[in-house]
Amino acid sequence: MWVMETDPRFTPHRALAPYYQKHEDKQAFLRTIFDESAAHYERIVGWGFFGTGNWYRRGALKRAGLQAGMQVVDVASGTGTTARVAADLTGGPEYVTCVDPSLGMLQESERRLRARHVQGTADSIPLPDATFDFLSMGFALRHVENLKSAFAEFQRVLKPGGRLLIMEITKPKGRFAARLMRLYFRDIMPRFAHLLTGSRKAAYLMEYYWETMDQMVDPECVLEALASAGLEEPRRHAIGSVFSEYTAAKR
Repeated sequence: MWVMETDPRFTPHRALAPYYQKHEDKQAFLRTIFDESAAHYERIVGWGFFGTGNWYRRGALKRAGLQAGMQVVDVASGTGTTARVAADLTGGPEYVTCVDPSLGMLQESERRLRARHVQGTADSIPLPDATFDFLSMGFALRHVENLKSAFAEFQRVLKPGGRLLIMEITKPKGRFAARLMRLYFRDIMPRFAHLLTGSRKAAYLMEYYWETMDQMVDPECVLEALASAGLEEPRRHAIGSVFSEYTAAKR
């Protein structure tokens, strides 16, 4: 495992009070909030993105080079939204390994996909070196401890020539677009999640989601961290200035 860097440039965002006070408390907070919201997560992401999530993930995975027969590890897999699409593209769940720190999320994923499920974090993936042809991460980069240490782990578990895709939501630089994004994710999504699920915990998770989006480092920092971890050809493909697809390869 890569020893975690302390360089603040590679921390996805600052500590977010009142959710947690110190950076060291972040992972414990995340495990708790995802465990408590796991039963509602599929409904939130399904309706919250107007049913387009699977369509988008399929296109992004294809653009990044995922093909039939590839061995895939989906990091921070959650309830398996990205892993299920990867299984369809590769030829079956036997080609997919899901990694997530939340037992609640893993249990929800196992109900929907008969793939291998492993508890672990992006910064410490409990899998052997050079095992996978492809690595995916869907909308969870904000939750890692450190970008560079996570990317070093990504490189470690990839085979030589293996590729990765990180999908993330990025706050646009334009003032009007940024206001629309804030309106939707800060003001509408938490209320919608509460109305849809009846769960205050689910609404609380969406409130936290907005804070991480708002405070997330710029894409240039992500690309720098990919290169610093030794990954080649780091690129960002942006769709609508909000959806970022980061790709890179292991030499």
